[in-house]
Amino acid sequence: MSDPSLPDPSLPGRAPSGSSAASSADPSRIRILLADDHALVRRGVRLILDSEPDLTVVAEAGDGAEAIAAARAHAVDLAVLDIAMPRLTGLQAARELAALKPGLRILMLTMHDNEQYLFQALKSGACGYVLKSVADRDLVAACRAAMRDEPFLYPGAVTALIRNYLDRVRHGEENADHILTPREEEVLKLVAEGHSSKEIAEILFISIKTVQRHRANLLQKLGLRDRLELTRYAIRAGLIEP
Repeated sequence: MSDPSLPDPSLPGRAPSGSSAASSADPSRIRILLADDHALVRRGVRLILDSEPDLTVVAEAGDGAEAIAAARAHAVDLAVLDIAMPRLTGLQAARELAALKPGLRILMLTMHDNEQYLFQALKSGACGYVLKSVADRDLVAACRAAMRDEPFLYPGAVTALIRNYLDRVRHGEENADHILTPREEEVLKLVAEGHSSKEIAEILFISIKTVQRHRANLLQKLGLRDRLELTRYAIRAGLIEP
C-alpha cells in the first residue's frame, strides 16, 4: 500500500519528470505507459525500467481510465498495467487499449498468482503476465519479449495453460464465455464503485442513455434488482474488493 502522505512526482497521464521524459524522443528506446494505483509501486517499477538503456517510462496512470487517456495523449509502445485498479481494472483497460491502439503491446504486472486473472488477461489482449513479487527479475525481460512479439509467462502460468488445454481436450470443448459483454462488465464495476450514470458516461466516453441501457441489461441478465445486488455480484466476480 502506498503512503498518501508521500507526494507523487508525476501526475497520472503525464510524462514523468527527469531523464526518462527527456529521452522519450529517442527512437531506440521502448516507450512505456505504466499504470498502478499505488504511487510507491509506480516509483519502484519506474526505477527498474528507467535503469535500462532501451526502456523509458513516458507516462503514468493511477487507474485504468487514466491509462486509456494517457495512451491517447502519448506515443507509447508498451503498456504495463496492474490488474486491480479503481474505475477500470487493468483487464478492462487492456481490452480498450487493444481496440484503441492495435499495435500497442500490453503486459500485466500483478500480485495475483491466479489462473482466472491469467486467462482473462490473455483474452483481453495482454502478451505477458508478470508477478510483482519477482518484477525485479522478470519485468525487463518481459518488456523486451513483448516488443519481439513473444509471450512472457511465469512458470506457474505455463503450467496453468497446459492444464487448461488438457481439460478442454478431455471435455472436447472450451468453457462457456462469460454472460456479460466486456462493456457491461465495465459498467458493472463502475456502478458497484458508486459512480453516477453521468460519471460512467464520461469515463467510458458513451452517452448517459447508453449507460442506463447497460444497467437495465445487467439487472435483467443477472436477475438482480438494484445497485446493492449489483455490488455484491461485482465482489463475487472479483471486479472490486469488498
